Amino acid sequence: MSDEPKSRPRAFRLDELAPGQKRDFLLEERPDAFEAEAALLVGDAAERAAEEAQARGFLRRAAFSWGGLLLSSLGGLAAFSFGLWLDQLVESLFARSATLGALGLGLAGLAILAILALISREMLAIFRQRKIALLHKALALAHETDDRELAREKIGELAALYESRPETSGARLHLGELRKDIVDARDLIDIAERRLMPALDSAAQREIASTAKRVSLVAAISPRAAIDMIFVAAMALRLIRRISEIYGGRPGMLGAWRLARAVGSHLAITGGMALGDGLAQQIIGHGLAAKISARLGEGVLNGTLTARIGLSAMSVCRPMPFLSEKQPGLRDVAPFLFSDAGKSGSAVSERQP
Repeated sequence: MSDEPKSRPRAFRLDELAPGQKRDFLLEERPDAFEAEAALLVGDAAERAAEEAQARGFLRRAAFSWGGLLLSSLGGLAAFSFGLWLDQLVESLFARSATLGALGLGLAGLAILAILALISREMLAIFRQRKIALLHKALALAHETDDRELAREKIGELAALYESRPETSGARLHLGELRKDIVDARDLIDIAERRLMPALDSAAQREIASTAKRVSLVAAISPRAAIDMIFVAAMALRLIRRISEIYGGRPGMLGAWRLARAVGSHLAITGGMALGDGLAQQIIGHGLAAKISARLGEGVLNGTLTARIGLSAMSVCRPMPFLSEKQPGLRDVAPFLFSDAGKSGSAVSERQP
């Protein structure tokens, strides 16, 4: 019999431990849980990246800057110039004929009304994107702090966001019944994500897949590199707008610019994380495909980059973070790109002696 004292059973609540203590406990008591903890840390990093990109694109407060002052001044001068030109035009029409003057005045009024309507629509689209970004941040905070009242309030806003979507009627009705019954905020948010988001996530992933296929095909058969660049840029902007519409945003011209800035910020922030998502392997696959056909390799790489833009748009435009649902990666939305690279690599291996 050994005289060494046996360790007594210990019980801990992981949420009561500091992050460093929690990690040490998992490594000491549950070595098999290290991978789960690492996945949790990666998920937190992805969420921080999404919130930072939203802050840069949608939640940025107006502040003084020389660039902003220059644009405001030029915009004011352009507005004054347009007003003076319009006034002179109407006066000259009245000088020729009262009928022509009245007609010109009516057309000028319609033009001003259309301009005001376009400006109002742009402002509403910007406010809607800002509302979605704030909802995303609030739901993440409610889930992290287990704030029941905040969770109930924001789940109500989430359901109201999709009240015009018939495909979400069943999920919204179910959430309305559960909002007051479920006490735990995390459970309520997880149920809302599992009920409302899968259909929207699937639609966004289908859009990314179809766009990536189209880009890779056109890039593979296009005779000019300039055509590739123009087509890829146009399809990327279209993809960003389409994903925003799927998740409830309706970006106009200015809203699309802010949205593109947010997606670009997310791509810059998550550039290192993308290497673990299969992008490095895909670049290697591009090199293998290029040995067979340079155009095929360019098509695969352009399709991969387009898919990455779509995934960033998903993270930025989604009204709630990925919590209970798995965040999709490149292999989830565009597996055909990896299979093509693998087939190309196999072909290269077969040709080698």
